[in-house]
Amino acid sequence: MPRDKKNTTCKDELPELLTAAEAAEFLRLSPITLSHYRYQGRGPIYRKHGWRVYYTREDLVAWSDGQRWASTGEPIRS
Repeated sequence: MPRDKKNTTCKDELPELLTAAEAAEFLRLSPITLSHYRYQGRGPIYRKHGWRVYYTREDLVAWSDGQRWASTGEPIRS
């Protein structure tokens, strides 16, 4: 039975990488805001390949999950 290539993940394969612009769109942020978060160290985990910055969807979702608040002064801790 042939294996579907999309469903098999090799440990050596990179996940789908999003550019900074794509990541900003995914998070519904402006690219400038995402850049500021990256500079300040408070944004999602990212990867650098040379000068280029990339994100994985999993890292964007994980970061977004950590940004939940119950009220203005009370972040939700997982």
